[in-house]
Formats: sequence, C-alpha cells, structure tokens
Amino acid sequence: MVRAARPLLLLLAFFLRADAETPPRFTRTPVDQTGVSGGVASFICQATGDPRPKIVWNKKGKKVSNQRFEVIEFDDGSGSVLRIQPLRTPRDEAIYECVASNNVGEISVSTRLTVLREDQIPRGFPTIDMGPQLKVVERTRTATMLCAASGNPDPEITWFKDFLPVDTSNNNGRIKQLRSGALQIEQSEESDQGKYECVATNSAGTRYSAPANLYVRGRSDITPASFLHSGSGGVEIPAGSVL
Repeated sequence: MVRAARPLLLLLAFFLRADAETPPRFTRTPVDQTGVSGGVASFICQATGDPRPKIVWNKKGKKVSNQRFEVIEFDDGSGSVLRIQPLRTPRDEAIYECVASNNVGEISVSTRLTVLREDQIPRGFPTIDMGPQLKVVERTRTATMLCAASGNPDPEITWFKDFLPVDTSNNNGRIKQLRSGALQIEQSEESDQGKYECVATNSAGTRYSAPANLYVRGRSDITPASFLHSGSGGVEIPAGSVL
C-alpha cells in the first residue's frame, strides 16, 4: 500500500510544483518620453512571476550597451530602470523594449524616446524653477527636499532617489510628496541618505532637476569640524564628500 502511494505522491508533488510556477506579468510598464538633448530619460519596468522574471532592455532588438546607458535594479528584484544620460539626438531616438522572462514564459513591452534640441523645445515644455539643494539633517528629524516647476499644462512632479523612483505609498506616510511638489521625509534615517532628483512631466515632455545629496547624521556627527564651507553661498558640505 505504501509503495503504491509513493508514485501518486511524487506525481502530486510534480503537479503542485508546476502549478506554483507562473509566467511573467508586468506590474509597471515604461511610458513614451520626450526629453531634451543633454538631459535625462528614465524608463521603469517591473514584473512578477515564479520564478522571478529576469528583465532585459533592448534598443532596436539588441541589448542596450553604452556608457551613457545604465540599468539600475530595484532592491526587491522586481525590475529595473533604464537611465540614459546625457541624451543625444538623433542617436538616442528609438523604440526601446523591456523583456521579462522566466522558464515558464516571456513577455515584452515597447516604449518610444524622443529627444529634442534646445531650438525644438515647444512652448509649455516643463521648466524646473527650483530644484532640490544639498541638505544635511539630523537623524529622526524631518527633511524637506524642495522642487517647483512650471509648464503648460501644469507639470506633474515625481521624485527619484539614487536613480530609482521614490515610492511614497509604502512607508506608513513617513515619506510623502507635498502639494507644492516638495518631498517631505519624516523621522529621517540613514537609509534616506542619497542623491535626489525631481522630475517635471506634462504632455509636452519631461525635464529633470540637477541632483542634490541628502545626508542623514547622528547628533554627535554634526559638529563644526565635520563640515567644509564653500566660498560662494556658504553651503555646508560634509568633509570628504564627492559632489
């Protein structure tokens, strides 16, 4: 009886394992983007599946490979961001493809990048009126990274940290974007430290701010000896920092 049951158990385990495997499914797909020559473009692609899908970026059917092209993986392995900087026209204008695959299947999605020269920028294209500035904040205090943008229609503002999009929905409200567009980080912790950019997007295109570093320090770390003062504007820069 036991011998007869063993093949059945093995067969059941096989079907259960096969049933647990699922093909890739996109949870976030890249959107068409219009940028400015010399600027930045970022395409976001995330997928789920079992086993976890591998994401590859292609340009004109070939895997992207260029010093100006960087693929940044999400910490949770859910996908990646294709970042192109600085943009060049017309060489970067193309159809880009995000391919997600595992041993169960493969899916792909395409997106288009348009790159404008300065003399081609239409009226209403987003402008960063005020970008984030270098900031040092004491641990557990609130840090606010400012951003203001204009355009027609009014641009939507989003944020990137270390080249990945900032998720304001998964931190119990500790990190939130204010109506003004500023990013407010309450109860600052060391994991908040990094390079921040605000991005303004409307129907005319997308423009990135210059990046700004946020440093989170303990009270004992914030002493006069810890900083250097620049000669223009008195900006405080942690000693040994690379800007």
